[in-house]
Amino acid sequence: MSMAHEMKPLQLGRATVSPPVVLAPMAGVTNAPFRSLCRSFAPGLVYVNEMVMAAALVHGNAKTRRMVAFGPDEEFRSLQIYGSDPEFVGRAVRALCEQDVVDHIDMNFGCPANKVTRKGGGAAVPVKRQLMRAIMAAAVREASKFDIPVTCKFRIGINDDIVTYLDTGKAAEEEGIAMIALHARTAEQHYAGQARWEAIAELKRHVSSIPVLGNGDILEATDALEMVRTTGCDGVVVGRGCLGKPWLFRDIVDAFAGREVRATPTLGDVTKVMVEHADALCTHAGHDSGIRNFRKHTGWYLTGYPVGSDVRRRMALVSSHADLVSIVSELDPSMTVVPGGERLARGHTNGPIRVVLPQGYLDDLDDLTPPDDADVVALSGG
Repeated sequence: MSMAHEMKPLQLGRATVSPPVVLAPMAGVTNAPFRSLCRSFAPGLVYVNEMVMAAALVHGNAKTRRMVAFGPDEEFRSLQIYGSDPEFVGRAVRALCEQDVVDHIDMNFGCPANKVTRKGGGAAVPVKRQLMRAIMAAAVREASKFDIPVTCKFRIGINDDIVTYLDTGKAAEEEGIAMIALHARTAEQHYAGQARWEAIAELKRHVSSIPVLGNGDILEATDALEMVRTTGCDGVVVGRGCLGKPWLFRDIVDAFAGREVRATPTLGDVTKVMVEHADALCTHAGHDSGIRNFRKHTGWYLTGYPVGSDVRRRMALVSSHADLVSIVSELDPSMTVVPGGERLARGHTNGPIRVVLPQGYLDDLDDLTPPDDADVVALSGG
């Protein structure tokens, strides 16, 4: 039986998203060329730009302004922001809306990176329940003036002792957030171990009036179906599973529609996508920057294909578009992925980590005071 009848479309402002599938923002990855590539396989889904800092937007940081770039083919422009100060978040949201830069704003309450959490951002925010509510309220207040939907993504908590996801979900529901997504790991887990899908099910039971999307360990289309079936979630968010596999979105759409999912591409089909991706990055960022950005993608694309260590090394050091085409020309286009290759890890797998929080952060969980210079210091830290 087709799953399509069981999946309600996701309504985000003026956009109706069906099936409800979202590309998770990933630093250095989900720029305009990658989003466009994913969209070419599955139009009409939500493809979120990289995470940017609210304070950097307010201060007009040049690098941040360049990151807030959308292609002419993007009819629904999604951007994720983070911050730990309601005033800065509100000002950033207002600026994005006034300048007609976005159609959807997602808020990050789950990033476990030390440079973010040590200043009270990302995964640290939900620990301060009242401050988190104030941040949500500021974003919704400003975005609602322009009919722009605000969503948020978060984790289970800091660790197994500081679990915040149910409170975060309830706060989002009460503060006017349009949709929530749970990465079913703690910040301490980072990207290691298995995602705890049972937490997605619990969140879905806890929150009644807004959609709950699940994130974590969707490596193949069948995983998306299984997550929905076992948790009852309203849609899925795909992160590392699509690295080197932008066609995963097409496969998930086919699976939800009850259509047969296509076989894993041959190496020849994969290298065609690689060259297209590299072309787009060079056009977007200039040849040298584009090729440098593309290097990290080469290992992800080749994951599961027995091309040998020399090819992998040369690809990771590729210095020009011509160099890439030359290496590709040496490969066997009929090569197929090894058994189980689709499920081999891509992207971060490290963890557990020691989560770094601001000094005294846990002393008063109801304190509404943002950490001192939180966003500005994080900005200077890169």
